[in-house]
Amino acid sequence: MAEASSLIPASVLRNLTDKQYEKRKKAAVTIQDIVGKLAYEQEVKKILAVINILATEFTDNPQPDRRKGGLKGLAAVAVGLKEKAPAYLEEIVPPVLNRISDEDSTVRYIASETLYNVAKAVRGRIIIYFDKIFDALCKLSDDSDTIVQSGAHLLDNLLKDIATESDQFSLEEFVPLLRERMDIINPHVRQFLLGWITVLNNVPDMDMLCFLPDYLDGLFNMLSDSSPDVRQQAHCALSEFLQEIKNTPTSDYGRMAKVLVQRAGSPDDYTRLTSFTWMNEFVKHGADHLIPCYSDILGAVLPCISDKEKEIREIARETNKELRTIIASPAEGVNIGAVLTIARSGLTSQASTTRVAALHWIATLLDRHWNEVISFLNDIFSSLLAALSDPSDEVVILVLEVHACLAEDSQNLGHLIDHLVQTFRNDHALLEKRGALIVRRLCVRLDAEQVYREFSSKIEREDDLDFASNMVQALNFTLLTSSELAELRILLKQSLVESSSMDLFVSLYSPWCHSPVATISLCLLAQAYNHASSVIQLLEEEDITAKFSEQLGKLVYLLETPVFASLRLQLVEPDKHVWLLKTLYGLLMLLPQQSAAFKIFRTRLKTVPSYIFNNEQLKHPCNQVSEITDASGDQVDANVYDKINFPSKLQQFQQTLRRHRFSLQSQKSASSSKSQVSTSFYGFAFPLVARSLVGLLVLGVI
Repeated sequence: MAEASSLIPASVLRNLTDKQYEKRKKAAVTIQDIVGKLAYEQEVKKILAVINILATEFTDNPQPDRRKGGLKGLAAVAVGLKEKAPAYLEEIVPPVLNRISDEDSTVRYIASETLYNVAKAVRGRIIIYFDKIFDALCKLSDDSDTIVQSGAHLLDNLLKDIATESDQFSLEEFVPLLRERMDIINPHVRQFLLGWITVLNNVPDMDMLCFLPDYLDGLFNMLSDSSPDVRQQAHCALSEFLQEIKNTPTSDYGRMAKVLVQRAGSPDDYTRLTSFTWMNEFVKHGADHLIPCYSDILGAVLPCISDKEKEIREIARETNKELRTIIASPAEGVNIGAVLTIARSGLTSQASTTRVAALHWIATLLDRHWNEVISFLNDIFSSLLAALSDPSDEVVILVLEVHACLAEDSQNLGHLIDHLVQTFRNDHALLEKRGALIVRRLCVRLDAEQVYREFSSKIEREDDLDFASNMVQALNFTLLTSSELAELRILLKQSLVESSSMDLFVSLYSPWCHSPVATISLCLLAQAYNHASSVIQLLEEEDITAKFSEQLGKLVYLLETPVFASLRLQLVEPDKHVWLLKTLYGLLMLLPQQSAAFKIFRTRLKTVPSYIFNNEQLKHPCNQVSEITDASGDQVDANVYDKINFPSKLQQFQQTLRRHRFSLQSQKSASSSKSQVSTSFYGFAFPLVARSLVGLLVLGVI
C-alpha cells in the first residue's frame, strides 16, 4: 500500500474523486503516464501495487465517488499499459465487472465505460472474459437508467467487432450462453440477443445456422413478444435463416422440426403462421430428413387445417398435401402405428376438414402400407365405425371408402359387416339416417352381392327381432331404390331361372322374413308371384297395423317406379300373369281404402285388361312358369318352379311370423300396466278389416 502511495501522489488519488471533471481527467492522465513509465521499466510489482490500491481502496469503497474514481483509475492503467495490458487483465477486469451491478447508476455507467476502454486497449485478448462481459451486457441492456443503457450499447458494439474479427472467439462456447438466455421475456434483453444473432450470422466464417436448433425455439418465442421491435427483429432473423436452409441441404431438419411442431400449437397466430411457413419449406426441401418426425409433424398439421386464421389454414393444408407425397417405408423409419394414432385422433376433431384430412391419411397408408396398417386394425376400427355417425356426408363417404378398402379382404368384410350390424343395433338413428348411404357406398366399392349376403348372414342369426325387422326394411328399400344396385336387381330377377340367382334369393329370403313387406318385395323382384300371393294370404292371421300399412304404401309407390316397369308391362297380358295379378289385388286389399296408396294402386289396376280368374289355373303352382321372363324380357318355357322349395320357404316365413308374434305378446305382458297398444315389428294395430277381404280374394270372389 505504502509503495503504491509513493508511486501515485496523494493529490492525484484525491483528484480521482473530485467533483470537477477536469481534475478527475487530469488525475487519470497522470496515472496513465505513471503506469506507462512503469511498464516501460518492467516494474511489474509496482504496476500490480497501483492496480491493487485502485481495486481495493477505491472500487470496493462504500462511497460512490471513490468507486467511480477507482474505475477511472483502472481504465487509465489499461490505457497506460498499452501492449502489455493483456498481462494484467486478471487484476483489472474482475473489479470492474463487480461494479456492473452497482446500486449507483453513475457507477454502473462508468463501469461499462471502463470495460469499453479496457477492451479497446487489448482487443482480441478480452475474449477470455467474453462470457462474463456478455452476461454483464445482458443485464445492462435492461438497466433502468437510459444513460447506462447507452454506455452498455457502446461496449456491446465494440465487443461484437472484437468477436467477429478474433480467431479466439468460439461459437461452440457462445451458443450455450445465448441459449440459456433465450427464455428471458424482457424485450430489451431480447433485442440485445437478437442483435448478436444477426451480427454473427452475417459473418461469412461463422456458421450460426449449424447451431440454429439450439436457439430456434427461443427465436420463435420472441415472435409473440409485446414489443413490435422484438417481433420484427425475430421475424427478420428467422427469414434469413429460412433462406439459408433452402440453400443448405445438410441442415438439421429433424431437431428443428421438433421445435416447429411445438410452436405450431402456439396461441399466437403469427407464431403458428411462421412455424407452418417453415414446416412447409422443410417438407419441400428436406423430406428425407423428416421421416422420423412424420407423425409429430402430422400431429401439428391436422388441427391447423381448420385453423380460424385463413393464412394458417391454407399453408397447413398445403403442408399436409406435401407431407402425404413423401413416400417412405417403415424400413426407412416411418412409424406407421404413430401416424395412425395421430390420424385416429384427427377423427375426433370438431372440424370436419380435419376429420376429412385424417381419413385421407388412413386411406393413403392403406394404399402404401397395407400389411402394416392391418396389424393396427384393432386400434383404429372402433374410431372408423364411430365416424359413420359423423354429421358430415363427406366424412361418412370417405370413411366408407376406408372401410371398403379394408373389406377387400374377405375376412375383413365379415368383420366389418358384423361391426356395422352391432353399430346399427346400438344406434337406430344411424341406421335410419345413414343406413342407405352406407350400404350403397359399400356396394359401389365392393361386390354388391357379397355385401348383401354378409348382411343376410348376420341378420339371420339376430336375436333382437325388432332390430332385425328394421335392418331388413332398410336393406330392402336400398335394394329397390338405389341405382348402384341395378345389377343386383337384375340378378334377383332371374332367381327362378339361374342357379346363382336362386342361391342369392334363398340366402336373402330367411332374413327378409323379418319384414312381410320386404318378403313380398323380394318375391316381386324375383318374379316369384305365386309365392308372393301365398305370403299375402298368411297375413290374414296377423294384425294389420299402421306401420305395416305405411310400409305397404311405400311398396305401392315403388311399384310405380322404373324398377318395376317390367312388372307393370306384364299386366298387359293378365292371362299369362295370373299369380302376379292376384298378388297385386291382394296388396290392394291390405291397404286402407282412404289412403293415397290405395287410390293410386286401384287406379293402376283399373288399367289392367279385364280378366276373370280361373280357379283351375290357381290350383297349379307350376303355372308360375308362364309368368317368368329372362334378362332379355322373353318368357321362359322350362318348368323351373320346383327348383326352389317354396313350401319350405313358406313354412320359414310362418315360423318367423310366430316368433315376432310371441315377442310381441311378451312385450305386452311386460308392459301391460302401461299400454294396451301393439308395438310389434308391424307397428300400431288398427281394426282388422283386411282379413275378410283377403279371404274373399283367396276364394276367387274378387
